[in-house]
Amino acid sequence: MIEVKYFGAVAEKTKCEFEKVAFSEVSLQDLLRDLDEKYQFESLSFSVAINQKIVSKAAAYDLQTNDIVALLPPFAGG
Repeated sequence: MIEVKYFGAVAEKTKCEFEKVAFSEVSLQDLLRDLDEKYQFESLSFSVAINQKIVSKAAAYDLQTNDIVALLPPFAGG
């Protein structure tokens, strides 16, 4: 299973902080597409982290069992 964690506006949209997805292997693109179909993120802006490392949403990354994917709100800082 792959664990998906939601933060900020994404968590508000999904109405949960995390869920486990029953894939043993799936591409990041396929996972994001499935989540978008399920929750209709529309114009939500978020970053993606895999196992605590920020990656591009367009990255050709194959997720493995026990990976943790986090959808994070935009960062602001000073």
